[in-house]
Amino acid sequence: MKQKALKRFLKYIAIDTQSSEESTTYPSTEKQFVLANLLVDELKELELEDINLDSHCYVTATLKSNLTDKQLPVVAFMAHMDTSPNLTGANVKSQVIKNYQGGSIRLAGNPEVTIREADNPDLKECIGHTLVTTDGRTLLGADDKAGIAAIMTAVNYFVQNPKVPHGDIKIAFTPDEEVGQGVRYFDIKKFGADFAYTLDGGMPGGLNKETFSADSAVIEVKGRDIHPGSAKDIMVNSIKTIADIIDGLPKDMTPETTENHEPFIHPYQVTGSVENSKLNLLLRDFKTEGLEEQKKVLKKIIKKVQKDHPKSEITLTVTETYRNMLAKLEEKPEILDILWKAAEMSGVKPEWKPIRGGTDGSKLTEMGLPTPNIYTGGNNFHSTTEWLSVDSMKIAVKTIISIVKCITKIK
Repeated sequence: MKQKALKRFLKYIAIDTQSSEESTTYPSTEKQFVLANLLVDELKELELEDINLDSHCYVTATLKSNLTDKQLPVVAFMAHMDTSPNLTGANVKSQVIKNYQGGSIRLAGNPEVTIREADNPDLKECIGHTLVTTDGRTLLGADDKAGIAAIMTAVNYFVQNPKVPHGDIKIAFTPDEEVGQGVRYFDIKKFGADFAYTLDGGMPGGLNKETFSADSAVIEVKGRDIHPGSAKDIMVNSIKTIADIIDGLPKDMTPETTENHEPFIHPYQVTGSVENSKLNLLLRDFKTEGLEEQKKVLKKIIKKVQKDHPKSEITLTVTETYRNMLAKLEEKPEILDILWKAAEMSGVKPEWKPIRGGTDGSKLTEMGLPTPNIYTGGNNFHSTTEWLSVDSMKIAVKTIISIVKCITKIK
């Protein structure tokens, strides 16, 4: 099972599926269809039913129940195909480390990048594991191709072991999760699952039933450009305006200064010229009402900066991204109980951990399909130091199998 999962994972990360925040299409990049078509072929080889790839790049399929005397709830397992727009996922050169024995890991393609043991406490739990890293020049793609590999390996298990009882199992792979649009057009009624689990987490044991509530914000500044030799009382430098806005952001409400349930405002991209500048920000709070407070913070900063730069035109646009799924999931405690029990059956000590991020499950739960999240064994997502424990991915596979077994025991 471990080798099968690794083989699938290495095949999937070789395909560039980076999504784009600037795109106006859906999916945001056509190259996501390359992986989608590969997954369709693999699902056909496994002889699943209802296999479909639609124009929105949703891959769905059904492993039909092998029980004739029992009607069970329909469970779904889901993962996203795209990788982060923040770092390239093209030409991924992976390195596989067998029987990891501790210490920092140097990355062959970039001597300036090292996976430092001191910065990665989870490495201490991976002694003897098989690890996969990049060569230091791209992200790895464990977010979320480790989830895809875990699901496909679990499906393969049930296909090859037809005597293991199971009800209907739905599979779905989605695009554009990394840009907050993963299930924008997903038809949960047509899909037909009673509840679902996303495979989009970190190390084994960490189970997720709550995420941030999230909005995105864009601050745009329009200035006026002119030759600097004749700029007096005419030039309006939007770069200076946007710089003052950034400087005004609260220093104690950033990703690097917060943890657990603490909120943050994160400026993650800035572009600029004298004439036009733009700042992209993430607004995150586990309390949805906290997002309104963050919006007020931004408006207050803009009002102050506007006084110092009266000729600049400053606009703020805030867009809803997703909402915390905790309240709706706790209305369905049996779904959470199944996940907890399945984790224990897989040999790990489960713990509910808040996701300082989001998954497709946030939106799906809001849409009416309860969807908590499961670990995959990945670490350092969206970075050149991303790494995956294949042994931990195997535990994710076992957890999927255990969930299905728990469902068959429902009376």
